[in-house]
Amino acid sequence: MNSSTSTPRHPKAIISSFINNFIYIRNPYIIMWWSAALPGFGHIMLCRYFIGSILIIWEFYINSYSGLNEAILYSFIGEFEKAKEVLNPRIATLYIPVYFFAIWDSRRITIELNKMSILADQQKAPIFRAVISPLDLNYLEIRKPKMAIIYSILCPGLGQLYLHNYVMGFYLLLWWVITIFKSNIIPALPLFLIGDFEVSTSLIAMQWFLFIPSIFGFSIYNAFVASKELNKMFKLEQARYFNKEFANSSIFNYFMNQKTKGE
Repeated sequence: MNSSTSTPRHPKAIISSFINNFIYIRNPYIIMWWSAALPGFGHIMLCRYFIGSILIIWEFYINSYSGLNEAILYSFIGEFEKAKEVLNPRIATLYIPVYFFAIWDSRRITIELNKMSILADQQKAPIFRAVISPLDLNYLEIRKPKMAIIYSILCPGLGQLYLHNYVMGFYLLLWWVITIFKSNIIPALPLFLIGDFEVSTSLIAMQWFLFIPSIFGFSIYNAFVASKELNKMFKLEQARYFNKEFANSSIFNYFMNQKTKGE
């Protein structure tokens, strides 16, 4: 604890009226996977919302402008001439270094944040239960991971809104709406359901359609993991409070002794 400012050297969690930001142990390979799926997602998983948002904007703009997704699709199905036609190699060249930077940087940050998380736990960095502002309030509580998953399946971004992560929730929701409209999936879906597969697939803009699995999967996974970690934060804050306020209480000691005898 820094005595001059009364703030922890290694903070564990900060909640505001519109967002939750916290540090916990993460698997670097999972973070790298999400950065590879769509640059920026790995940083979002690390609560690095600003740089993550910039990388996501870069991904959508450069990928779409270069025709990279469509070129990859044609390459997978063996139509290499079409892949050459749709790909802008000069723009695609700009994409490559940023893509690998996102993967490498997210791994580097994960390793450092894991170290900070261990130090924060050792120093018992304070966790604040609630924050109130003129516009909104936010507080730690037990949230259901299943509900976070269900909301994310209904519409990506809703799971984050359920967890009171308004900034990320609306950001994902915005990109989901843009992707759905740009991919033309809305007019194509009814035709697909009635069995008119040829016409429905011809309507779909594959360049934008290929963004959908990444956004959909990330929204579900991020909401699930965040809900589990928020619940851990709530229990940790509660345990520390009870230990601080009631550890020397005769009633507390009585019940603890009864529990010990029962075991």
